[in-house]
Amino acid sequence: MGSGIFFSYPELATLAGLQGVIVYALSSALPLLVFAALGPVIRRKCPEGFVLTEWTRQRYGVVTALYLSFMSLVTLFLYMIAELSAVGQVVNALTGLNGLPVVIVECVVTTVYTSLGGFRISFLTDNIQGAMIVCLIIIATVAIGVETNINPDLVKNSDLLSANLLGWQLLYILPVAILTNDFFLSNFWLRTFASKTDKDLWVGISAAMVVILIVLTMVGCTGLIAAWTGAWDPDTMADSGSIAFFLLLEQLPAWVVGIVLVAVITLSTAAFDSLQSAMVSTASNDLFRNRLNTWWIRGAVVLIIIPVVVLALKAPSILQIYLITDLLSAATIPVLVLGLSEKIYWWRGFEVLVGGLGGIFTVFVFGSIYYDSAKAGGELILLQQGLYADDWGAFGAFVAAPIGGLIWGFIALALRLSVQFVMAKKSGRRFDALDRPFPVPQLQSQDEGYEGVSPEVTREEVPAGKGVGKFF
Repeated sequence: MGSGIFFSYPELATLAGLQGVIVYALSSALPLLVFAALGPVIRRKCPEGFVLTEWTRQRYGVVTALYLSFMSLVTLFLYMIAELSAVGQVVNALTGLNGLPVVIVECVVTTVYTSLGGFRISFLTDNIQGAMIVCLIIIATVAIGVETNINPDLVKNSDLLSANLLGWQLLYILPVAILTNDFFLSNFWLRTFASKTDKDLWVGISAAMVVILIVLTMVGCTGLIAAWTGAWDPDTMADSGSIAFFLLLEQLPAWVVGIVLVAVITLSTAAFDSLQSAMVSTASNDLFRNRLNTWWIRGAVVLIIIPVVVLALKAPSILQIYLITDLLSAATIPVLVLGLSEKIYWWRGFEVLVGGLGGIFTVFVFGSIYYDSAKAGGELILLQQGLYADDWGAFGAFVAAPIGGLIWGFIALALRLSVQFVMAKKSGRRFDALDRPFPVPQLQSQDEGYEGVSPEVTREEVPAGKGVGKFF
């Protein structure tokens, strides 16, 4: 979790109250369990892989894998923008100084040590930074509890403890958005495949889930405390909910602000080096099949950081950036994961690609009809109004994306089977598009470890025309 949590979670607290805080924290923590549940399944199906796109290439073929790689790289790119934008805004809000020098130093430092140490050094620093964060959060929590004075009248008049329309909408929006978006984050898959056994994976993810749930709930509640202490006034600062946390800090001693600043930079560094490692791994494996020297890939990532920094300085709401990536994933992941089921062996990459793009198109169609404007429909894809609008636009977008994706996927399936049936009849051969593919033996052990283990039959040995990695 990066420094953006100090903007997005308190901001949502000012919008949806305690209900929003609880839903957002649970929706961020619980989806991590999907890696414990599906990680072992994917590892047994693709023991040589280390990112989700490797299984996608094996199951659906090159075209679909490149599509997923593109979506993953776009998501990582947007997350990098959000991270640098957040840390720059934090430094400016806490110290009044220009955040650009801190952003540049962070980029240089993380680039140097991830280039020299790769994923291992990122993994090591994350553990150190994680321990630091827990200690700093505890100190900051105690300080806020001691130093702030909550006004009971403001608590009563704020309505932040009451249920609200946005809070109920978030019960659907956030789980769908965050769960599907986690699939695009290669830094999570790197850690999933790196675990020695399935048991270790479950233990690690369970511990992470508990810690993240507690930390995010605490951070989100600062938005409530800011309102109840008068630091944030809903009548005059309704559009400034993203800085509620920092308005609260203005009431605290300077040493607390210093601790929070250290925590923010530590969180940001931990998140940013993971994103860099994930981008290098994804580009090297998916685009160049690890044939290109890694240093060329690292050099390209360094060049990408330049527009990331430029865009970060002009970035809109951190929450909006997250929502854009969430909408992309909500359209693609449902049609992708259907291929994990052995019973849906007839699902192909063509359906995944058409379904993913169709889901985004469905959002545009919904927005155009709902707002009676094609321009508004296009803006809904970018969620330019975020979650602020008092309507059903955002909710409808997150319904249209996955459902539209599945509908378009099955339309593509019907089209593909129809074309293949006609071609089979014309050529006088048997229609075999629904034949079960030749089975590839999978790794059966769950707790023996995965290092150095490969299938009994390689993908190259699968008979032509019967492989599971075909686009059509």
